[in-house]
Amino acid sequence: MSGKRCNSDEDTMNGESSKRKKSIRIWVDGCFDMVHFGHANALRQAKQMGDYLVVGVHSDEEIMKHKGPPVFSQEERYKMVRAIKWVDEVVENAPYVTTLETLDTYNCDFCVHGDDITTTSDGTDTYHLVKAAERYKECKRTVGISTTDLVGRMLLVTKYHHERDETKGPNKNDLKEVGLSQDGRSPYTGTKQFVPTTKRIAQFSEGHEPKPNDKIVYVAGAFDLFHVGHLDFLEKASQYGDYLIVGIHSDPVVNRYKGSNYPIMNLHERVLSVLTNKYVSEVIIGAPYTVTMQMINDFKIDAVCHGMTPILPDVDGSDPYEIPKEIGIFHRIDSSNDLTSDMIVQRIIRNKFLFEERNKKKEAKEVYIENMIRKQ
Repeated sequence: MSGKRCNSDEDTMNGESSKRKKSIRIWVDGCFDMVHFGHANALRQAKQMGDYLVVGVHSDEEIMKHKGPPVFSQEERYKMVRAIKWVDEVVENAPYVTTLETLDTYNCDFCVHGDDITTTSDGTDTYHLVKAAERYKECKRTVGISTTDLVGRMLLVTKYHHERDETKGPNKNDLKEVGLSQDGRSPYTGTKQFVPTTKRIAQFSEGHEPKPNDKIVYVAGAFDLFHVGHLDFLEKASQYGDYLIVGIHSDPVVNRYKGSNYPIMNLHERVLSVLTNKYVSEVIIGAPYTVTMQMINDFKIDAVCHGMTPILPDVDGSDPYEIPKEIGIFHRIDSSNDLTSDMIVQRIIRNKFLFEERNKKKEAKEVYIENMIRKQ
């Protein structure tokens, strides 16, 4: 007999199996503090590089050691990242330095990070091990948004003690400068003005229409500094139907009912933040404060929901939910989470010195590293 092996049905099947596309598992890790749309955009880009996205989130202890105090607790950050629609799995208490052992433990082919620099407290590149093993890829960082930037905006606002009287509030040009100043700033987390595009909104949008028999739910609000309180509310609201539409109020409308210091994030930033959430099907940009019958009919709304926060009247003194209440489709939702954007700002105020020092140290370290890279 010839030593040549004959093809069998089993051989053919094995050959076909080997030709099947291997599922690519991707690892991304980070602090994900004040989980914003910049984080989500990095996760979106990473997910496009493979099939299954595993996200490691650092503990409060690790962040405190290497960067300074986080604004959101680790439990809040774990929950927020799990609700981002591109995330398949979350690993809690992920190591600050990404190792090959971590990638292998979670069967990940490679690690993805933005094109900015992340270092430990002693200046070590947190990705040097996976880079050396060529199991590292980069995605584009979202210019104009960072946790450092958001904290900086709130620190500026605190100097004016959040006056409700608009005549005593911060100068609007001063507020704008928080997003524009570049002097002595890090090229990575130095604040820049975020410029929205239709392409970015399209990338974040689900883009699917409701099915003929779907029950459509509508909620509206500022959704400023998108946080776990918003998340819990949206999760509860989504249970009232099949397709959740979120109306995002414009900056002037939010300014009217929250005061001259708000919103901290502009309309398009807030829209993108909400669009990252897995419970949200569609967003109305600059939604009217009052829910009208025309709006209910146009969007075929079956249920209108509001949380337990007070309902402030419209400019004419009318109840913005009068019509939904009259036709019996209005619901109050108790999400069992009373966290508000005001409370987030108060966290910054209480630890003002620590956060100012954190921002200064982080940017100084990044400026130093960037200067070293340029000299090479």
